[in-house]
Amino acid sequence: MNLRVSVVAASLAVALGACSSGTVSPSPAATAAPSTASITATPAQATSAAPADLTVYAASSLKGVLDKTKAAYEEAALGTTLTIATGSSATLETQIEQGAPADVFLSADTKNPQKLVDGGFAAGDLVPFAGNLLTVVVPADNPGALKSPADLAKPGLKIIAAGDDVPITKYATQLVANLAKEPGYPSDFAAAYAANVVSKEDNVRALLAKIELGEGDAGIVYVTDAKASGKVVTIAVPDSANVPATYAGVVVKSSAKGAVAAAFLDWLAGPDGQAILAGFGFLPAP
Repeated sequence: MNLRVSVVAASLAVALGACSSGTVSPSPAATAAPSTASITATPAQATSAAPADLTVYAASSLKGVLDKTKAAYEEAALGTTLTIATGSSATLETQIEQGAPADVFLSADTKNPQKLVDGGFAAGDLVPFAGNLLTVVVPADNPGALKSPADLAKPGLKIIAAGDDVPITKYATQLVANLAKEPGYPSDFAAAYAANVVSKEDNVRALLAKIELGEGDAGIVYVTDAKASGKVVTIAVPDSANVPATYAGVVVKSSAKGAVAAAFLDWLAGPDGQAILAGFGFLPAP
């Protein structure tokens, strides 16, 4: 079948341009999970009535996997095309509340999609679709000479982090707190880590890019981001301290294509979507 790539509407460009991160860009995203509550449909059911062009707002850490997902879903649901825009989950959630023309929202956490549910901006409940873990990354030449996550507290180390509202920051903060309790870690580990943060980026992809360019000595990212990069080295964190990340999505209530959007989200949370996500290192949703 000939794959069609939908053209981003002018209104989407305006909405994304307003993003404070400046990194949201159109781009071509997993275990069975609860179906969207009030809207249910299979791809065949959703597309038999009329083809649809779906606009999906997604966390930046999903950017790579969404290329393959886009192609696979457009083949599975004939006549439906996906336009993907990625960025900080928190920024995208805010844009949706402000009326950005999204049909589906895929977040790197449960907090942001739950905000849409609680605020009346989502159709049905959130749907967990993937999991992830964290790791420490350093440039390929490891200028900070890190040997373990304990070295994140070394005086003078330059750590690249993300903004306070970005999901990776919540997970990283918990990871640092967990590491502080590990044997052999200094009592002031969390404070020393915070003192070493020299930059807070708009999303995890921007954080990773700075490490790849050698503009920082270390950063905490998702395992899948580290796996996708050939320009960083990972410093594994103890399993006992790692923090599972849960990715969840919702159908946007203002979408005029709710049944088709729900079909895509159910597909992503089902076996086919899960297989693609697993290939990129994502875990089943808790």
